Amino acid sequence: MTKHWVAPRFGGSEVLEFVDTEVAAPGPGEVTIAVRAAGMNPADTKHTRQGDPADLPVPVGYEVAGVLTALGPDTTIASGGGAVGDEVLAFRIAGGWSSSLTVPAADVFAKPVGLGFPEAANLLLAGTTAADMLRVTRAAGRDTVLVHGASGAVGVSLLQQLRLLGARVIGTASERGADVVRRFGGEWVAYGDGLEARVRSLAPSGIDVALDCVGTDEAVDVSLAVVADRDRIVTIAAPARAAEAGFAAVGGAQPASKAFRDSVRQRLIDLAGAGQLEVPVARTFPLAEATAAAELLESGHPGGKLALVP
Repeated sequence: MTKHWVAPRFGGSEVLEFVDTEVAAPGPGEVTIAVRAAGMNPADTKHTRQGDPADLPVPVGYEVAGVLTALGPDTTIASGGGAVGDEVLAFRIAGGWSSSLTVPAADVFAKPVGLGFPEAANLLLAGTTAADMLRVTRAAGRDTVLVHGASGAVGVSLLQQLRLLGARVIGTASERGADVVRRFGGEWVAYGDGLEARVRSLAPSGIDVALDCVGTDEAVDVSLAVVADRDRIVTIAAPARAAEAGFAAVGGAQPASKAFRDSVRQRLIDLAGAGQLEVPVARTFPLAEATAAAELLESGHPGGKLALVP
C-alpha cells in the first residue's frame, strides 16, 4: 500500500484528498518507483478542475524522481537498462503525488548523478514546454526574443535554452523577478503600463519572436504590436486570444506537441546533467502537506519550483 493524492471531485487544491492505494506490481513494459520527490506544476490542479466524471477520482502529479524498486519482465527504461536501486526521473505520468507508483517504463529515465531529486522531479514538464515553444516559433541564435513571464518555471527554462542557442532575450517580470531574469541571461523589463514602449526602447531594431507564458491581454497585445510575423508568436496561456488573432497556442495534449515533448526529454536531461539547464527549487513540502503546497502554487507567486517529499 501507498499514500497518494487524488481529486475525488472536480476543483482545485480545496478538493484534494490523501488516500491509501495499492501499488500494482509492474507488468511487461512497466516499473515501480519509490518516490523521493514529486514535482509540482500549475497543470497539476488545473487538470483536476474539470473533465469527464467517469475519470474521478483524478490522480494528481505528472513528474517524479525516485528509485526503482521493481521492473516488469524483460523491461528496460527509456534511457536504456534499469535495475532495482537505480535513481530515475519520470514524465509524463499520472499520480505522481505519491510515495510509490507503477508507471510505463517508456516514461522513465536515468537521473543524472549531480541532479537532486527535487530538481529532477521538476525538470521535464517546464523544460519540454519551453522547448516546444521554441520549435513552434523556429527561434534561433540570430533572433531577439521577448519572453513574457520570464521569471516563472517555463520562462526560466526558456531563458536557458535560448542562451544555449545564442539568442538575445528580453524577459518581462515583476521587480521581484528581475534578478532571476538577469541570472539566466535575459534583459529584464517590468511588465505593466508602458511595456510596449520599454520593449521598443530596448530593441529598436525589432523583436523577432514572442513567447507568452502568462496569457494576459498585455502580453498578447504587446507581442502582436512588436512582432511582424504572427507565425513567430506563441502562447501557452491564452488560446482564445491566439485563435482570434491568428497565432499559435500550444499545449501538451496536442498530438504534435506531445510527440515533440516526448522526443526531447532525454536531451533536456543530458543538458541538466551537464549543468547547462538549472531547475531553481524554492521550497519542498512533506507529501502529507500537499494541500498547503498547492495553495502556494495556485497563488501564482511560489518564488520558484516546489516539490513534495514523501
